[in-house]
Amino acid sequence: MIRRSALARAIQGSNSIEGYEVAEDDAAAAIDGEEPISADEKTFLEIQGYRQALGYVLAMGDTDYATFDATEIRAMHYMMLSHDLSKSPGRYRKGPIYVHDERRDLVVYEAPDAGGVPALVDALVESLHTGLNTDPVVRSAMAHLNLVMIHPFRDGNGRMARALATLVLTRSDIGEPEFASIEEWLGANTDDYYSVLAHTGHGSWQPRADADLWLSFNLRAHHMQAQTVARRVDEAGVIWGELDRLAVERGLPDRTLDAMFDAVLGYRVRRGGYIKRTNVTEQTATRDLAALTSAGLLTPYGKGRGRYYAAAKPLRQIREQLRTERKPLRDPYPWMHAKLAEPPP
Repeated sequence: MIRRSALARAIQGSNSIEGYEVAEDDAAAAIDGEEPISADEKTFLEIQGYRQALGYVLAMGDTDYATFDATEIRAMHYMMLSHDLSKSPGRYRKGPIYVHDERRDLVVYEAPDAGGVPALVDALVESLHTGLNTDPVVRSAMAHLNLVMIHPFRDGNGRMARALATLVLTRSDIGEPEFASIEEWLGANTDDYYSVLAHTGHGSWQPRADADLWLSFNLRAHHMQAQTVARRVDEAGVIWGELDRLAVERGLPDRTLDAMFDAVLGYRVRRGGYIKRTNVTEQTATRDLAALTSAGLLTPYGKGRGRYYAAAKPLRQIREQLRTERKPLRDPYPWMHAKLAEPPP
C-alpha cells in the first residue's frame, strides 16, 4: 500500500509540473484501472498516459537483458501521449521549439535545431551505455537534463525526461525504484525545478555548460525524498497499529484495514477499488463498507456509481496526530534555495 501511494504521488507530481493537477486518489485510480472521482476527462487521459509509460519503466527496469535505445524512448513517448494524436506521439519534432515562462511572459529556453534531434538522441542513448561505474543517481540526473535540453518532441518533454531518469534508476542496482523516484519532490518544488533548469541551460542548447548546480539539486531532491519515504514507513506502522485496534474494538474483519488505511491517507474509498484490492465479492464489499460506516469510521458521499467514502473523525484524528508529531526534514544543502532564487545568468 505504501508502494502504491508512492507511485500515485510520483504520477501526480510529474504531471502537476506541466499544469495537470489531480488529487492523489485520482492518480491512484489510474493505477487501479478505475475512473476518476474529480479529474476532468482531458486531465485524466494525461494521467493515464503517464501511468502507462511509468508502468513500463517499472516493469522493464530489472530485466537483465534490457538496454537503452532511441526506439524505446519514442515508444515511451507514444505510451504517454497516444490519446492525443495532435501531439505527434512517438515522433520527433519537425520544427523549432521554445520553453515559455507564462508568469514572466518570457522565452527562457530555445532547443537545438530539429534536424539535429535524431543524432542528439542517439548520442544520449550511447551515453547511457557508458560510465556504468558512475553513481546511478548521477547518471539518472544527467539523462534527465540531456533529454529535457534536447527537447526532442512537440510536447511531453519534461515528463519524458523525468520518466527516463526513473528508468535509469530501475536499470541500476537500486532495489526499489518506486521509492527512489524524485518526481513527487519535483512536483512539490516546481519553482526551484524550473529555476535550476534555467541556471543550467543558459537559455539555449549548450551541452558543455557546467551541470554542477543541477547535480547538487538532484542529490538534494533524492536526500529529501528518501527522508520523506522513511518517515512514511514509520508512520504506516503507527497507522496500522491504530487501525488494528479499531478493527478489534468494533468487531471488523482484518480486510477492512485496506479501506481504512486509504482513508487515513486522505483517499476517497470506492467499492470497486476495495473489491479489487481485497478480492471479495460485491456483496461482501457492500457489507464491509456499510459496517465501517456504522462503526463511525467512514462517511459516505454521493449515490450510485459516484458513491465514495471518506475518513470519519477517528481516522482523521490519526492523520492529524501524525502530522502534528512530524519533525522537519534535514536539508543537506540549506544554501540552495537562496541560490535558485537568484536571476539566471
